[in-house]
Amino acid sequence: MAFRLFSRSPQGAPVIEGKASASGRVAALAAGYGRSVWSARDTGSLTRGGFIANPVGFRAVRLICEAAAAVPLICQDREQRYDTHPVLDLLRRPNPGQGRAELFEALFGQILLSGNGYLEAVGVSGEGLPAELHVLRSDRMSVVPGEDGWPVAFEYAVGGHKHRFDMRGSPDPICHIRSFHPTDDHYGLSPLQAAAVAVDVHNSASAWSKALLDNAARPSGAIIYKGPDGHGNLSAEQYERLVVEMETHHQGARNAGRPVLLEGGLDWKPMGFSPSDMEFHETKLSAAREIAQAFGVPPMLIGIPGDATYANYAEAHRAFYRLTVLPLASRVAAAVAWFLSEHLGAEVDLRPDADQVPALAAEREQLWARVGAASFLTDAEKRAALGLPPLGDDGTA
Repeated sequence: MAFRLFSRSPQGAPVIEGKASASGRVAALAAGYGRSVWSARDTGSLTRGGFIANPVGFRAVRLICEAAAAVPLICQDREQRYDTHPVLDLLRRPNPGQGRAELFEALFGQILLSGNGYLEAVGVSGEGLPAELHVLRSDRMSVVPGEDGWPVAFEYAVGGHKHRFDMRGSPDPICHIRSFHPTDDHYGLSPLQAAAVAVDVHNSASAWSKALLDNAARPSGAIIYKGPDGHGNLSAEQYERLVVEMETHHQGARNAGRPVLLEGGLDWKPMGFSPSDMEFHETKLSAAREIAQAFGVPPMLIGIPGDATYANYAEAHRAFYRLTVLPLASRVAAAVAWFLSEHLGAEVDLRPDADQVPALAAEREQLWARVGAASFLTDAEKRAALGLPPLGDDGTA
């Protein structure tokens, strides 16, 4: 603020006057009016607002996690496919508290909610593999980059204590699986971050609906006091008594429809909604569709009306597996296989068995029929086209 000498006081000291706009206070008050208020964008806040407190986000994440964790995995190397293998035994019971489905469900959930998944190797078994595998919470983990920018360690913070995982040795104690992030070198971008605005809109619409129901499912009104001469004012005591009466006897669902008893000079004027004010319901549905689309779940599968992208439920279900579940399961399985191969000392490959997915049965039958009818392909080429390992000398895979 600029100052200037305007006059002198009776004692001769200069009087300093501050130059300020007469409308400055009004403009300052109006500056924030109508601005959108968004929730925090950290992992904890997004998880609470977009998963714990939002039914669309919760159902989308659960659908993907449960579907991807239930997809059977194939373990093979360049020569054969294994029905029994130490890697399969480890994944069947990765730790005393979890089975394969629980472990992968937790890992997929962390990736969807934060963009990052962390798998810890604990102990060493007889084959060199970890004795146990544990999923760590991504909101507690931080990357420690080295001078060249690559991670040299991970720090896991719990209750004021930090544990450091050194990544400069071999094999690595942590498997970090992250989603693509165009502007971050160390952390992934989650679908929940992309859907954060839609989550805020959906939650705000739900809160608005709840407030409307608490107010007898109809808009509020105004109590007008006219007074004896038509324009009087209530005393402080009368005003407080009126507020208490309205809050006690005329607010909330239990008081819905209860008549208002007004004394002399008081008049009730109801207020209604304009058609544009009632569009919040469509806004909520639109936000729900955006949340589902950010996660890659067809809105039809969550029961969101108004979506006609797919002709029927079966087609939406097939697209859900083909475009969302299998790519996520394939990426995570490949990362886990490479992580365990380093511990095992031999390269193995893990990938989803699409043949065992009921939603893709019709697709798979068509592929088998086309490849089987291709007379210009040898049996070895047909097996390669179907993703099967070559046959050994004894005729077995």
